[in-house]
Amino acid sequence: MLSYPATIPLSSRTLNHLAERLRGHRKLRRSRWWRLEPGRQALLALAHLRNGDTYTRLAAGFQIGVAAAWRYVQEAIALLAAAADDLATAMERIRRLAYAILDGTLIYWRWQRR
Repeated sequence: MLSYPATIPLSSRTLNHLAERLRGHRKLRRSRWWRLEPGRQALLALAHLRNGDTYTRLAAGFQIGVAAAWRYVQEAIALLAAAADDLATAMERIRRLAYAILDGTLIYWRWQRR
């Protein structure tokens, strides 16, 4: 299996924010052993969310199993979702702004008819 370097068009601030959330979550759960450090897990999750990298590619690139890659990404998504405003709060904040930018990023999904 060959691996390749890739870039993610995000700031290191974004990576550090997610890594800190993961560190805090692990501390609360008193988790002692993880294959990836919080910074690497954050990078893995952001690669999936921003670039649409598959779990198979992530697993190969981070030298973990596919199931572990899925668990790492799901944990990060749950932490980000828990920190997000609910819809009513977000809409109230938007009403006070001069404008709002909604991200309409499409991630390719291959649907096959059987």
